[in-house]
This record gives sequence, C-alpha cells and structure tokens, in this order.
Amino acid sequence: MYTILLVDDEPLICKGLSNLLRTSGLAIGTILTAGNGQEALDYLRLEDVDLIVTDIQMGTMNGIELMHQAKIIKPWVETIVISAHETFQYAQMAMRLGAKDYLIKPLNNEHFLNTVRNVLLKIERPAPVGEEEMSLMRANFQMEQPDEDRHRLLNRLMNCEDREAETIASELRSRFGVDIGGPYFAVIRARLLLDGVADKDKGLFEYAALNIASELLGQDWSHHAFYSPNHELCVLLAWSERAYEETNANRIEQLEFIGRSLFFNIERYLRMKSIVGISQILREATFIPMLSLQAHRAMKWNAEHRDHYIFYYGDYKWAMNAETSSEDEWVAQSNVIVEQAKRYIDENYGKKGITLNEVAQHNHVSPNYLSYLFKKYMQCNLWEYVIKLRMEESRRLLMTTDMRRYEIADRVGYESPEHFSKIFKKYYGISPSELKK
Repeated sequence: MYTILLVDDEPLICKGLSNLLRTSGLAIGTILTAGNGQEALDYLRLEDVDLIVTDIQMGTMNGIELMHQAKIIKPWVETIVISAHETFQYAQMAMRLGAKDYLIKPLNNEHFLNTVRNVLLKIERPAPVGEEEMSLMRANFQMEQPDEDRHRLLNRLMNCEDREAETIASELRSRFGVDIGGPYFAVIRARLLLDGVADKDKGLFEYAALNIASELLGQDWSHHAFYSPNHELCVLLAWSERAYEETNANRIEQLEFIGRSLFFNIERYLRMKSIVGISQILREATFIPMLSLQAHRAMKWNAEHRDHYIFYYGDYKWAMNAETSSEDEWVAQSNVIVEQAKRYIDENYGKKGITLNEVAQHNHVSPNYLSYLFKKYMQCNLWEYVIKLRMEESRRLLMTTDMRRYEIADRVGYESPEHFSKIFKKYYGISPSELKK
C-alpha cells in the first residue's frame, strides 16, 4: 500500500483530489494533505511518502523549491506537478527534477488517475541482484563499443593542458558533431564498488551505469557521459549563459541533485554502491581539466568518510592537498561545521521556513555533506533536532504560560495551528489541548 502526499494552498483542491484517490481502487493506504511547502516537508520527514502531488505556486515555497528539498530528504520520492499556468520554464525545471508529469488545472480526473497509476506501478522495491537478474541484464544490454576516437578525445579534454581544451573541443565538433556547449561547465565522476563482481560482468555493470546516467540526464541537461581509462564514469555538464542565469542560487543544489540521483539510481537498479565526486562550476572550457581533477579528488574523501558516498569538492577547506591532512584536522573541521550548524539552529529554530539548505548556506557547505556530518556527530538528523527544539519549547510554553495554541504555533515556527497540533501529537502521543488539561 502506498502513501501519497497532496500539496496545495487551496483546501478544496486537496479535498477533491483526496476523495478522487480514495475511490479510485488504487493500492493507496494513506493520503496526507499539506497547505504549503513547509507542511509538506514535515510530512516527508516523518512519513514514508511514495508520491508527492504538488501545486507549483504556493506563496513562500513553490513546488519547484519543494521538489529540491524533497530530493535532498528522500531522493526516491516520485512527484507529479499540477499548475494553473502552463509555464514552460516551470515545466522544464520540474522535469529536470524528475517530475513524472506536469498537469494543468482544471484537472481531467481520468488523466490524473492514469498518471498516478502509472507512477505507482513503476515504483520498485529494492531486491538483491541474483544470477537470474544477471542473466536478464546480459540479455537486455547489448554492449556497443563507443567510437574510439571520439572516446579518446573526450578523455583528452578531461586531462589536457589548459591551452589545449579549445583545440580539442573544436576537433570534437568538426569530426564528430559533438558540441560540448558552455561556457559554464562542471564534472561529475562515479566509481562503481565492484568488489565481489565477476570479471566477466564488470563491463556489463559499467555499461549499465552509463545507460542510467544518460537516461537520468536525458534531454533536460546538456551533457556528455563516458568512461575514463581508470573505469570512472565521467559526466561533463554544460550551461549556456541563459541556462546558467536561470539556475540562479540553485546551481550547487542542482549539481548535488544530479549526483544524489545518479548514486540512488545505480543502487536502485544495479543494487550496488558507488562513490560520486562533484566538481564546482567554472566558466570557459580551459577549466574542464581542473573540474575533472576536482571531481576525481572529491571521491578521495570516501577514505575519511567510509559510510558516505557523495562528495562535493567545494565542501572541503584544503581540497587541493587532502593527502597532507591529518585525522585530527579532519575531525576538527567536521566539529566546527556541526557546532556552527547547531548554534544557528538553536538561534533560529522558531523561524518560519527554515530549511536544511539555509543552514548549509550559512555554513558554506552543501546540504548533503552537512546532513551527513550532523547525523554522524549528533546521532540524529538535522531536522529531528529542529523538531526536538520546537516541541520542547512548545511543551514548556503550554505548561508555564497562558498562550493560545495559535500563539505557540507561531512562536515555534509553524504557519498553521492545526499542523502544529498534528506534529505535537505525533511527537508526544498527546495533543496540545490534552496536555494543557
């Protein structure tokens, strides 16, 4: 049975879709409704949500921002976007973030249910890859040898001298019709952890991962995916001037989203871990070799964080020379990041709309890395800590003051008193009014 989260600031829309889904005959166990993005994120953090159906325009947090946050919290959650406006930019961004469909209001009931049905049918439960599954992979994947010259040139571009980059890009364009795009670039590298895989099957897994990367990025991202000689999957991403401006403050979030999605889909479909390194974004093709080196070096941080697999180069203070860093320096840097994040949360947990991204930006690290470090050192995830502070303060206010429920909800960062009561009851097992009595 699946759990669906409906998000719309029009209560009648949520009620109508909820009734439609309950009478659809689909295998739906729970339907949750949220009036804004912040309420939706609370449900996402607390419940095992399989599918989000969200409106685009909802005041302080729109549907695109919600999708960004959702993919950080639970990258496997599927999304359907609904909107009263057929805006190409929104639709394109939603699809880039993995939305399964973009539906225009007023909704056609049959179309909506068919879309939900198709999404639920494709939600897969992880299972080990056995010999039977390996046989199917061998049968389904036809190993196509890449054009050796094209492949060689792309790898030369990753490792050339700065002054050679433009020449190699020009040769790719003239000989193979390959336009690397730009002028902004980033590189993502992924190494499959193939321990225990038979030698005869390693090439198959690598080819399958290449297909996963190409399908994930599809037509929505300007990219080239290929393997380097050291068996690392390499993805060169490019942005035009216009596309770069449209990404605005979400550039690093987008890179992290791609890296997390690549890791998740490799694990989901191949039942295999991978180590993913993400470079920064730089302007001009001459910096492509540097970006390739950044992504390669970012993966080396797995030696220090064995239980973490996705690394952004910009998260580290001495990134160019990790080999000379001592374990004490690692621990000290990590502690500083966690302590700064904890201090910021302690001072701002009552702020409406506070997010993991905001805390990460304050610490000048990626949300993915902050989330990992916080859980490692605090023994709870970051948002569990926020909720703990909110619930403890609201309980104190209920027990020691005459403040009304809506006043307490507002004090600890909730827009809706009703939503505050739901979170409070889930946390303490008793409603605020029952505790007051």
